[in-house]
Amino acid sequence: MADVTLSIAGHNYTVSCRDGEEAHLRDLGQMVDNKTEEARGAVGETLGESRMLLFAALLLADEVADLRENGGDDEVTSRVEA
Repeated sequence: MADVTLSIAGHNYTVSCRDGEEAHLRDLGQMVDNKTEEARGAVGETLGESRMLLFAALLLADEVADLRENGGDDEVTSRVEA
């Protein structure tokens, strides 16, 4: 197992993953961090950390829902459902 430190919304989180998956996990962490910044920009700096992470999760879930509704790639859809 490998440990990766992700910086999300100005906080560092150490997460474990399988050896060799570190780069992928960093990419996912960057996606989440980008969504937290998008959420902050949409509703302002007044969001607490948990609210900001909630909004980031909702933004990501909305993207997944759009993929499903618009006949997105079957492989992407099946991987999300797994």
